[in-house]
Amino acid sequence: MGKGGSQQQPQSQTVTQTNLPEYARPYFENLLERTQAESYRGYTPYEGERIAGFNPEQEAVQTEVAGMQTPDQFAPATSMTTAAGLGSLAAGQDYARMATDPSQIQSYMSPYMQNVVDMQKQEAIRDAQKQQLGASLGAARRGTYGGSRQLLAQLERERNLGSQLANIQAAGSQKAFEAAQQAQQFGANLGLQGLSQAGQMGAQLGQLGTAEQAANLQRLQAQAASAGEKRALEQQRMDMAYGDFLRQRDYPREQLGFYSSILRGLPVQMGSTQTAYAAPPSTVQQLGGLGLSALGLYNLGR
Repeated sequence: MGKGGSQQQPQSQTVTQTNLPEYARPYFENLLERTQAESYRGYTPYEGERIAGFNPEQEAVQTEVAGMQTPDQFAPATSMTTAAGLGSLAAGQDYARMATDPSQIQSYMSPYMQNVVDMQKQEAIRDAQKQQLGASLGAARRGTYGGSRQLLAQLERERNLGSQLANIQAAGSQKAFEAAQQAQQFGANLGLQGLSQAGQMGAQLGQLGTAEQAANLQRLQAQAASAGEKRALEQQRMDMAYGDFLRQRDYPREQLGFYSSILRGLPVQMGSTQTAYAAPPSTVQQLGGLGLSALGLYNLGR
C-alpha cells in the first residue's frame, strides 16, 4: 500500500452516556413538555382600565374653578376708593386756596353778620346822642352852652363814637371771619370724613371680595379633596385588578418554577454507561499474532 493511502487509526475511544433513573424520567419529561407549551402561549393583553379618570365631582370642581371671575366687589371698591382719593385731594386744594385767598372767605360768611353789626352801631349812636343831649342840657344850666369847652367835649364824644363804631365793625367782621373759617373747616372736616368713609367702604368692599374668593377656593379645595379620595380609591381598585391579572397570567409559570425547584431538590443519581471502542488490528499485526500462536504450539509440543 502506498504512502498516500495509509490512514492512522485511533487507538481507543470511550463514550459515556448519562441516563435519568426510570422512576424520575416521567416527571422531567412532563416538566419539559409543559414548559415548551407555556413558551408557545401568545401574549395576553389586559383589557381593563389602568388609570382612573376624573369623576363627576372632580369635573364639577374643575368647571367652577375655570369659571371663577373677578369678585363683583372689586369694581365698585376701586371706583369708590379712587373717588375718595380724588375728593380728598380736591378738598385739600380748596382749603389751601381759601386759606391763602381772603376773598374766598366771603362765601362762608353769614349774610346776617352785617345786620347785627349795624344794629350795634345804631345802639352806640343812640347812646352817644343821649350823652350829647345830657351834656348839652348840663352846659345850658351852667351857662356854658356854645362855649369852647362844650365844643371840645362834643368833638371828643364824636371821636369816641367813631372809634366805637369802627371797633364794632372790626369786631363783627373778625367774628364773622372766624365763624366763616370754622364753618369752612367744619365743612372740610365733614367732607374729608365722608371721603375717608368712602375710601374705607371701598377698602372693605375689596376685602369682602377677597374674602369671598378665598372662601370659594377653600370650599372648592375641600370638594376637590373629597372627590380626590374617591378617585384614589378607584385607582386602587384598578391597580388591584391589574395585579390580580398579572398573578393569574403568571400562575402557570410560577407552578412550573415550583415544580422545577422540587425536581432539582430530589437526590436523583444519574446512571451512566461507558462503552470502549478499540481500533481493529492491521494485517501485519494479525500475521504477527498468528506466528506467535504457532510458535507457542510448537514449544508446547516439544
